[in-house]
Amino acid sequence: MVNSFQARYRLNNGVMIPYLGMGVFQVTDQQHVAGAVEKALEFGYRSFDTGAVYNNEKLVGQAIGHSDVPRDELFISSKIWNGDQGYDKVLTAFEHTLANLGVDYLDMYLIHWPLTGMYPETWRAMERLYDEKMVRAIGVANFKEHHLASLAVKANVKPAIDQVETHPLLPQNELRSYLAEHGIAHGAWSPLAKGALFQNPVIGEIAAKHGVHVDQVILRWHMERGTITMTRSISAKRTLENTQLFDFSLDASDRKRIGQLESGKRVGPDPDDVEFMIASMEKERAMFS
Repeated sequence: MVNSFQARYRLNNGVMIPYLGMGVFQVTDQQHVAGAVEKALEFGYRSFDTGAVYNNEKLVGQAIGHSDVPRDELFISSKIWNGDQGYDKVLTAFEHTLANLGVDYLDMYLIHWPLTGMYPETWRAMERLYDEKMVRAIGVANFKEHHLASLAVKANVKPAIDQVETHPLLPQNELRSYLAEHGIAHGAWSPLAKGALFQNPVIGEIAAKHGVHVDQVILRWHMERGTITMTRSISAKRTLENTQLFDFSLDASDRKRIGQLESGKRVGPDPDDVEFMIASMEKERAMFS
């Protein structure tokens, strides 16, 4: 169980990552990005998670660059997008990401999606970046068990983390067991199910019982499971509230009731959705042609 906002998880290579960080998916307005990151730093956030396709790496980098927080206290992560997968493309895309963020190394670099036929070569390039100490840890996002098993056949470096959609509707219990068995950290994106649980009566009753907000109940659930969690908010009030998860705890009844909410419902794409992968690449190709 995670008992403080400053708590960190030791990845399988010994690198320490904060359990709670800020994600910036779909936050592209310059003023919003700068304000959100600056407030997060003020409130004690040290982990920031972006991605090439989010189109805000440069904005995140500028906000971090204006901060007085030393670089070695920060944990900065980004992701390789589908259109940049493949050995040579990864190396080029990584250089662009470093330039955008204004840093000379990343703390973590992830494969964003398991693009069929591409991610083994993508991983080989990421291993090179890791060996050259350009990135402190490498991992994956949206990989199911079969993707991880396929990657393991050729990988020399085990992924440090698998960041997947996770929330009470989709707790990823089977994948969590697989990750624990193989020494891979479980990271959560969309931890609040894009607000789908905000009106849920069970979550509401538990929140009222503890005198907290519904999103705090859900984030506390993630912390008690020991999941590395990325929250997203442009509201300073909400960003601060997201750090205040350690003055209460869920009891056995709370955890049981939340566990019964599992439905398998996703709020994002299924990693096995090949049509999504192809469409994402076609959309990207159209944007830059």
